[in-house]
Parts: sequence; C-alpha cells; structure tokens
Amino acid sequence: MSAAADSAVTAPTRREWLALAVLSVGLGMIVLDGTIVGVALPDIIKDLHLDLTDAQWVNSLYAVLLAALLLSTGKLADRWGRRLLFLVGLVVFVGGSILAGMSDAAGPLIGARAVQAVGAALIMPSTLSTVNAVFRGRYRAAAFGVWGAVISGAAAVGPLAGGALTQWGSWHWIFWVNVPLGALVFIAGILVVPETRGAKGRPGADVDGALLSAIGFGALVFAVIEGPDLGWWKPQGPFKMLGWTWPADAAISVVPVAMAIAVTALTLFVFWERHREKVRRSALLDLNLFTLPTFSWGNVTAAMVAVGEFAIIFVLPLYLVNALGLDVMGAGLVLAAMAIGAFFSGAVARHVAARFGSPGTVLIGLGLEVIGVVALAFLMGATTPGWLVALPLVVYGLGLGLASAQLTGTVLRDVPVEVSGQGSATQSTVRQIGSALGTAFAGATLSVALALTLPAALNAAGLTGDAADKLAAATRQSAGTTITQLRAGGDAGSFGDQAAGAADALAAGFADATRWSLLVASVFLLLGLLGAARLRRAAKAGHADIAA
Repeated sequence: MSAAADSAVTAPTRREWLALAVLSVGLGMIVLDGTIVGVALPDIIKDLHLDLTDAQWVNSLYAVLLAALLLSTGKLADRWGRRLLFLVGLVVFVGGSILAGMSDAAGPLIGARAVQAVGAALIMPSTLSTVNAVFRGRYRAAAFGVWGAVISGAAAVGPLAGGALTQWGSWHWIFWVNVPLGALVFIAGILVVPETRGAKGRPGADVDGALLSAIGFGALVFAVIEGPDLGWWKPQGPFKMLGWTWPADAAISVVPVAMAIAVTALTLFVFWERHREKVRRSALLDLNLFTLPTFSWGNVTAAMVAVGEFAIIFVLPLYLVNALGLDVMGAGLVLAAMAIGAFFSGAVARHVAARFGSPGTVLIGLGLEVIGVVALAFLMGATTPGWLVALPLVVYGLGLGLASAQLTGTVLRDVPVEVSGQGSATQSTVRQIGSALGTAFAGATLSVALALTLPAALNAAGLTGDAADKLAAATRQSAGTTITQLRAGGDAGSFGDQAAGAADALAAGFADATRWSLLVASVFLLLGLLGAARLRRAAKAGHADIAA
C-alpha cells in the first residue's frame, strides 16, 4: 500500500479498539488453556493416576481437534457471521471448562478437553478474520501486532497462572477460572464487537474435505503419541478402543497403519480441494493462497515455532517438578521467565520491525529462540538451580515475543480481505497442528529416552535387578511422578535406605531424557529459522514487484 493510500485510511473508532481488546482477551483465554495445563500436569497425573500417554492426550487432543476443525469453522465464520461464531464458541468453551473442572478420571477429562477444543475452534478464526476485516493500513499492522503479542504472552504466562491456581487452590481451578472470564468476554462481545462476514461464496458445503482433514491430522498425531507404547512397527501390546482390539500378535502395530491413513487422507484432501476449485464449488481450503510466497513460507515458519514452543511447555514442568523437586508454584515462576522475555520483546517488536522489517524481526526472534533452547539443554541436570534454568528461558521468551508479534501480519499481508477468514483459519490450523505435534514429538522423545536413561542411571548408582527394572518402568509410565513419591516416602518406602539414592539416580536419568526432548525441539526451531529466512526473501521480492 502506498504512503498516500495509507494516510487516507480512516482511523478506527474507539469502539473498534475496544472490540480488538475483547477479541484479544477471548483469544488469550483459549491460547492460555493450551499451555496452562502443562505446569499442573504432574498434579493431574498423580491425582487421576494418568500414565504418560494419557498425559500427552490431555495436552494434545485439544490441539488435534482444534487443528481438525479450524478450516471448517473459518469457513463458517465467513458465511454465518464472525461475531456469532465467536459468541457461540465462548458458550461451548466455557461448558467444556465446567466439565473439565468436574472431572475425576482420565476419560472424562480428555472428553472435556475435546469439548473445549470445539469451542476454541469457533473462537480463534473469528477473532483474526474480524481484525483483518475491521482494520486497514498501518492500523491493521498495529492490530496484528496486538494479536500476535497476545498469543505469545498468553502462551508464556500460562505456566505461571497454572502454578498459582494449582498451588493455592487445586488443578481443577485452571478450568474453573474460564467460567467468570468467559461470561465477561461474552457480554463485552455483544456490546462492542461488530458483525462481519466474508464475500458471498460458492455453493455447497465441503463436508468431505472437513472429514478428510480431520482424519488425516488426527491419525498423524495419534501415531506420534502412541508409537513409543504401542510399537513403531511390531506391536508391544494390544490396543483397545471402543470395544475393538488390535491384538498383540498382529503382523504389524496399529501405529504404521495410522500413519498410512494420515498420509492417504491428507493426500486425498489436497486432490479433493483442487477438484472443488475446478468445479467452482465451495472448498474448505483455498489452495491458491499457497501461491503467495509470504503466506506459504510464513505458515512453514509458524508451524515450526509452534512445534518447538509446545514441546518445551510439555516437558519442562515435568522436569522441574519431578527431577528438580520444585512445587508447582516454583515451576510456574521458573517458566514465567518466558513471559518476562515475551512481554518485553512484544512491547518493543514494533520498533525492531521499523528498523529491520517484520520478516527480519521474525528472523531475529527465531535466532534467539534457538540460542535459548540449546543453552537450556546443555545447562540441564538433576541439581541445576531453578534460577539457572530461568536465564535461557528469558532469552527464549525474547525471541518468542519478537517472532509471534510480527509473524501474523507478515503471513496475512498479501491475503485478500474477502478470504481473510480462510487465510486466518489456515494460519491458526497450521499453528495448532504444530502445537499438537510439538507435544507429541516431545512426549515420544521423552518416552524413548527414558527407556534408555533411567536404567542406565540406576545401574550407575549400583541399583540393578528386577526391582530396579520395575522402578525404571514405573517412572517412565508415570512421567516422573514416581520420583516425587520416592522422595516423599523416605526410608520407610519399599527401597529403604536406598530410596534417596534411587530418587537421585532417576532424577539424573529424567534430566538426560528431557535434554533430548529439548534438542529435538531445537531442530524444529532451526527449521523455522530457515523458513523465516525464505519468508524474508519472499517479502523483499514482493516489495520489489510493487515498487516496479
């Protein structure tokens, strides 16, 4: 947009700025819910007797369903009205939060998380597409900056909020808190958020596309999460679901079958969307958006950032509480270092962008994220003080704030307003796929690494035999909660005067396994860094074309 055109854009009204605030709080609530669970997870595992796979599903199912539904709900928001979908989503989300707060077992909690995800899927694309439709010119860049800062800030502050609510109340309160907050946002949404719709689209509803995308993404995350326990190729035990059993003596595990289903469904989804475009029918995903280089490379970068971010948020609370022995509030305070960095850099991101451009700011942010995670991985040990863990997290948070605050506007920069719902839903979907895979990859890496590091650590401490093997297996299955129980039991436990030595050895093994998870996260962040470099090149080429 030229400077003259930009200056001719009408400034947003006070009500429109208030609408941005309301939409941002609504968005922050669902992003917060994606990360607030992490620091409370050790307490949830202990209280509801979850195993590591259950714990991953508590985190991942939310992101999986969100990813599966966002394309569909983005389309519905364009057609039926974005404010309407936003308000309906709030009601569903608060209902799911009530169910989660009442949960007393793994099944009901995971089911409640699914209901929350449906509500979140209605809220998220409605917020961004409304911002894209209401704000213009330089005001749109400022609004996108707020939107991106809310994502990074809410994701970073989640662990602190989770720690405070769990320490001073119980883990149930991480869900109950959504009830009054959701009610306030609902009332404010009715009063100040304008109703907007997309341009009248083509006929038909792309039900097949919705089913194929849901099956594909769901099967992919299922395969990554369940692989360590069910077997990547040969079955390690029977798999039971809805009264149906995949036998332990089958020729192959259910995991490669799920992976094949994912590849097939997602391939068919692409072909189906191309067919819908060819026959001029309504399509769930406008593949033409990916002809925009900034959109394509921006989404690659966003996915990698989300994988790294949620991998860290999943494994670090388990390490801090179980290996280092911190309470949940202490763990939340350590993880709040990310929030400190993210809020500071989110506030200055606009000034950094004025100097280096938005794509350049994303590149700087990702560089800081990689440095922070790699430094943390090498500092990590069974006796590392919490303040030392927090230092690289501040660096990581600085990078997260810079990257998130500027990435959203860059990705959607060239997307036409009439398809902003699809564009924003696609970007949100990519982020959620990344967050689901981040939890899945981190959990899978942690599970595989624990199977190696725990027996080795016990052996180094002189603890061998069947009892040591069972202890290592129990620690792995409980995601480290067994370490806390050993410490609490003291010499009165089954290991007698060897309990302290066993707990220290297990803590060392858990720290080593966590390091491997963080290094896997850093690989994805490095891929995001490469994507950001391509994004910057694409943005420069686009500016050169406009100037020509």
